[in-house]
Amino acid sequence: MRPTVMQEVEALRGINSVKIKEASEAGKKVVGMYCVFSPQEIALAADAITVTLCGTKQEPIEDAEKELPRNLCPLIKSSYGFAITDKCPYFYFSDVLLAETTCDGKKKMYELMAKLKPMHVMNLPQTSQGEDALEMWKKEMVRFKDYLEKQFGVEITEEKLKAAIKLMNRERTVMKRLHKLNAHNPAPVTGMDMLTAQWLKGFNVDKEAGIALIEKLIAEVEAQMENGIYAFDKKAPRILLTGCPTGGGSEKVLRILEESGASVVALENCTGYKGLDVMVDEDKEPITALAEKYLSTPCSCMSPNNGRLDLLERLAKEYQVDGVVDLTWQACHTYNIESFIVKNFVKDTLNLPFIQIETDYSDSDEGQIKVRLEAFLETINK
Repeated sequence: MRPTVMQEVEALRGINSVKIKEASEAGKKVVGMYCVFSPQEIALAADAITVTLCGTKQEPIEDAEKELPRNLCPLIKSSYGFAITDKCPYFYFSDVLLAETTCDGKKKMYELMAKLKPMHVMNLPQTSQGEDALEMWKKEMVRFKDYLEKQFGVEITEEKLKAAIKLMNRERTVMKRLHKLNAHNPAPVTGMDMLTAQWLKGFNVDKEAGIALIEKLIAEVEAQMENGIYAFDKKAPRILLTGCPTGGGSEKVLRILEESGASVVALENCTGYKGLDVMVDEDKEPITALAEKYLSTPCSCMSPNNGRLDLLERLAKEYQVDGVVDLTWQACHTYNIESFIVKNFVKDTLNLPFIQIETDYSDSDEGQIKVRLEAFLETINK
């Protein structure tokens, strides 16, 4: 039985579309962000609203391809398409865009997008190892702080940063609690509902209200568990989904898995657990603590990216998974190349079945994906 609170969660995007308009008209500043590397805490300390910008639907891609090449990552094309068509209210009401130098495609797309709105680009080190990388990232944190202070005419104090860190740690903690409910066997929450809750948190105009809503959802799920109510039974193959970020509109692989009888219990990707794994150290100097937390993100743009393998191993054991599905978007070179490393690790070290699905946001290959995933699930003995 589906938790009734999920209806409230699903309504968040529509409600927040209205709230972001009202907040902007009342003079509240809005910072639009695209990536899990974006330090929301600095924007919150500038008394701004942070929003995740749209980039997970097929709809605006045709418009984007008038300026961008067709053989480009769908996430990049969708993000740019939403920007140039004004179909994303969060982009429309953003006063400032925060970009980051993760992959080459996004970097070049940001050059075009910067003509639409004020944009600050954070130069991400391409390795998370060593003091040089950390010092560089700390300087980038300070640069972003200085930019917002000048842009918004505010002072970002250490006290405000610490308060923002506490707030974001509370949000991460409650989302982490929700995700960890599916460590139980059988899983009490479908992967589709988990994805919806995790993805929509990025649209929360009111962080406190968003935290309260997820706590309400957790309470309902825990009550259902006490009554023996689960989303799946123990016979369902338990799947860990890793790879590229997913969201509303780009969830077809997850949906097909669960329609085929699997239980997607862990979402390792950026829109799932990856950004929740490490908290910001509240006892350290804020800029240093923020730099350490965000630099620890195990993204495929990092070389090497051993942190991803460590996280996959922990999630595979904690969530008692029976197989791993690696989702990669077409033309996402870093994740596609890294899939070879992940495959060998999953098969040789974790001794688990593995499959990579390379696709885009369209529904043209759903039949083929369904056949492949059904065959994959048949190899898993329960």
